[in-house]
Amino acid sequence: MSRIDPTRGLGPVLTLEQAVDHDTRRERGGPVAVCATLGFSYNSYQKKFSISYPDHLLSVRDFERWLELVEAAETLRTIARIKGGVFYRPKPVPATADALQALADVLTREGRFVGSLHIGLADGRWEEREVLQLERHGNEVIEAVLAIMAGAREAMERAQEVEHG
Repeated sequence: MSRIDPTRGLGPVLTLEQAVDHDTRRERGGPVAVCATLGFSYNSYQKKFSISYPDHLLSVRDFERWLELVEAAETLRTIARIKGGVFYRPKPVPATADALQALADVLTREGRFVGSLHIGLADGRWEEREVLQLERHGNEVIEAVLAIMAGAREAMERAQEVEHG
């Protein structure tokens, strides 16, 4: 597997330890604030969050607590890459008629792209460029659909709260 992640435009692919270090440093206040919020002694735990101390590792329990606190975007992306999957946290968009029409436009545009791939496959081989393009376009469709779904769920839950509240 390539050590560059061209689908995200973020440069080198990070190991899980590097991702935890990166996400901890990106939190407001960095490792000091993360340790304080989690109730960890900074002197011992800052080593567990840092790649500078490879012999100090987080326990699974501490990792779970850290994961609940920190945005952890890079860590989640790394875990998904390791497992060959995708992690996506939908950002709800209002599920209006305009949003649904915009989704239909995305599906039409992306469908034309996928349909055009048959020309590139005339040789019967998938090239890395073709696979990466397919993955990028597929992720755009998935994100658009999940955003509409999350928006619809959010609107439904708000309406139920009003009814029962």
